[in-house]
Amino acid sequence: MNTQKTKVHFTDNSLINPTNPISVNLIGAGGTGSKVLTALMEMNHSLIALGHTGLLVRLWDDDVITEANLGRQRFAECEVGLYKSVALINRANRFSGTNWKAETQKFEKDSLGKLENAQATIFITCVDSVQARFGIAEILNEMDNGKYHHNRPKYWMDYGNSQHTGQVLLSTIGDIKQPNSERFETVANLPMVTEEFGELLKQSEQEDDTPTCSLAEALEKQDLFINSTLAQMGSSLLWGLFRNGLTENRGFFLNLKDFRSQPIPVA
Repeated sequence: MNTQKTKVHFTDNSLINPTNPISVNLIGAGGTGSKVLTALMEMNHSLIALGHTGLLVRLWDDDVITEANLGRQRFAECEVGLYKSVALINRANRFSGTNWKAETQKFEKDSLGKLENAQATIFITCVDSVQARFGIAEILNEMDNGKYHHNRPKYWMDYGNSQHTGQVLLSTIGDIKQPNSERFETVANLPMVTEEFGELLKQSEQEDDTPTCSLAEALEKQDLFINSTLAQMGSSLLWGLFRNGLTENRGFFLNLKDFRSQPIPVA
């Protein structure tokens, strides 16, 4: 008889029964981030309909919209030249009646070692650079100072992809208090992507930061639907934290070329 308990992570209670909207920092407004924002709009509306306080999103990106972004990302021709974050947040607020915020800067410290408006409960990263991930991890670790406040950082969800493959990984920022359970083995800490796959990230870093000048050139780097597929699947994982109150999986690997996905179980 197999008596081994299934390992799960129970959602922090402040996300289930909050007194204020859950603050979310969405970092990156490109191919994946622009579509994650759409999913967060849907999630916010649905949570409020279920009696939840919903989400308060702040979108970070210092990039402006170019012709090459049209088609693969959530931008219109009339928005070329605008900041991505501003265009997306203005549209989201008009559509949903929200008061979400845009930041036209990278999520990184300034020359004085400061970063304004960085506090949030959930951090979602859709960045291309390995260096950016390590910088964000450093900021999050500094925020986890053991002090309690209503929007203390709790979760980090990281999206990453190449042309046909990608992954999403959910991490905790510090330990999340778990309830006593006779049925499950509870896991309080989900490792950060930079901790678990740090060496692999460094070895695989072959970044090409040269701007793409056309949609055709962009599609040589990333397939048309890899970003949107990752955005939907990753958002489903986040939705499950709210609706189910626990998760057996902390992410997944995806290969869209042969339609395979592999969950990453809580361990």
